[in-house]
Amino acid sequence: MTNAILTGPDCTNMAEVRAGVDHVDRALIALLAQRFAYMDAAARIKPERGAVRDEGRKAQVIANACAEAHAAGIPESVVADLWERLVEASIAYELVAFDRR
Repeated sequence: MTNAILTGPDCTNMAEVRAGVDHVDRALIALLAQRFAYMDAAARIKPERGAVRDEGRKAQVIANACAEAHAAGIPESVVADLWERLVEASIAYELVAFDRR
């Protein structure tokens, strides 16, 4: 028996589904760590605290995520909600990082 992670359509039981979800969650955490490293860089690079919140960029990031969701065939409204929370959490994180410098 192999411990290979199956794609969703190839799963035939809940153990395989759960293994796949856990695998994806680990990958998402690794990607979030990379994203937050960029927030650290932004906090280091931006000249003033007021530059941390950029509503135009926030809207662009969420629109980009929604476009990717549409292309991937997943619910855009769910992605929009997730990215709203992600971007707000990123801004909060960046403000803390900015204040530490």
